[in-house]
Amino acid sequence: MQSLTKGTKLVVASHNPGKVWEINQLLAPYGLNAVSAGELGLSEPEETETTFQGNARLKAIAAAAGSGLPALADDSGLEVDCLDGAPGVYSARWAGPGKDFSVAMKKVADEITTRGGWGEPPKANFISVLCLAWPDGDTRIFEGKVFGHLVWPPRGGNGFGYDPMFVPEGAEQTFGEMEPAEKYAISHRTRAFAVFKASTLEHLQPVNVDERPARGRDIAALSAAAASLSTKLEAAAFVTHLKADLKANRPEWVNVTLEDYLDALELQLKDAPASEEPAWRQLAKALLAASVKNR
Repeated sequence: MQSLTKGTKLVVASHNPGKVWEINQLLAPYGLNAVSAGELGLSEPEETETTFQGNARLKAIAAAAGSGLPALADDSGLEVDCLDGAPGVYSARWAGPGKDFSVAMKKVADEITTRGGWGEPPKANFISVLCLAWPDGDTRIFEGKVFGHLVWPPRGGNGFGYDPMFVPEGAEQTFGEMEPAEKYAISHRTRAFAVFKASTLEHLQPVNVDERPARGRDIAALSAAAASLSTKLEAAAFVTHLKADLKANRPEWVNVTLEDYLDALELQLKDAPASEEPAWRQLAKALLAASVKNR
């Protein structure tokens, strides 16, 4: 197996902004130069496999072949015991063409109701499978899981996907209620990355977070949050983060007076193309765009 070195350009084989951002946060301390498949204009292969391992491998190989670079792909989802592991590899598809996870969560809750599964908290787990692929076709698989139970109605506006209805073992809060650092410390993707790190990054010395150069606005993080949210609570949490960003980085905002910001927001909403995305997500994207684009 070839090895990764500091400065290696690595493709994150995903067009999901939330997933790309999470993986980039994990890779950044090791000096890897990560770029998303979307940024490179690579098309998304159809996920035709019936396992997480198969889909992760399919995506990683396609990105590595298309870019000529090593690629890291993730396939992840929610597995519910009383639904025989569903939605499983179809977790994203349950959210429909607009990737509206409020719809997906309701579908999961309704399926559990149909099967009489709410008598006690239904057991479930998140799973993440990472695949590292090289242009020559060499691949390696890494897996992580976090176990817990589901609640209904969903709680919290942090995270994305099924986070607001999943409570990890030993916790009382859902992933949607936890602060990001608390969630990432135990998440399925973090656990899969720990296996990946032990196998492929042990020779690299990570940079301490406190030693990284200070930076201003984290537009990538805000964009990922806006592009991933589905619910009203997630939209409210996004506004909270946007307010905190204004307080911390006011000089970097393009429109800082209320009049200028509202003018810019009006233009963003008028110019927004028709979309199947949840309305809350479209609004969040417009709110962010109004802070970085002239009116």
